[in-house]
Amino acid sequence: MQEPEIKTVEQSPVGIKTEPAGQIAYPASEPAWQEWAETVSEFTSQLPNYIARFFSDYKQPLLTLGLFIAGIITVKVTLALLDAINDIPLLAPGLELVGLGYTGWFVYRYLLKAADRQELVAEVNKLKTQVLGSDS
Repeated sequence: MQEPEIKTVEQSPVGIKTEPAGQIAYPASEPAWQEWAETVSEFTSQLPNYIARFFSDYKQPLLTLGLFIAGIITVKVTLALLDAINDIPLLAPGLELVGLGYTGWFVYRYLLKAADRQELVAEVNKLKTQVLGSDS
């Protein structure tokens, strides 16, 4: 069996550097905060260009996201408004009576007779051509 080889390393004496009393050594380069401040200053000067490029690159997804968020906000505001109206005494039952009265009038005016139904269909078709345009 072979014994492992042991190597010895000579260590050099550690030198202590001393400075004359009252003198402080400063690094030759500028402080780190000035480098950081220059980087921040350069970034903020280019920020409008970065933002403009970002919006031009992602115009369609940002528009879709904005419309989606606006839709959610609109639904929440509408539900809050309806809840506030529903809390007013006698207003909700009054509006229900108005709705029932209009529904009864609409049925009597347009749905009971065949001639009235044809008149309703003609009015709906006329409105449809005004909104969508003619097929010709």
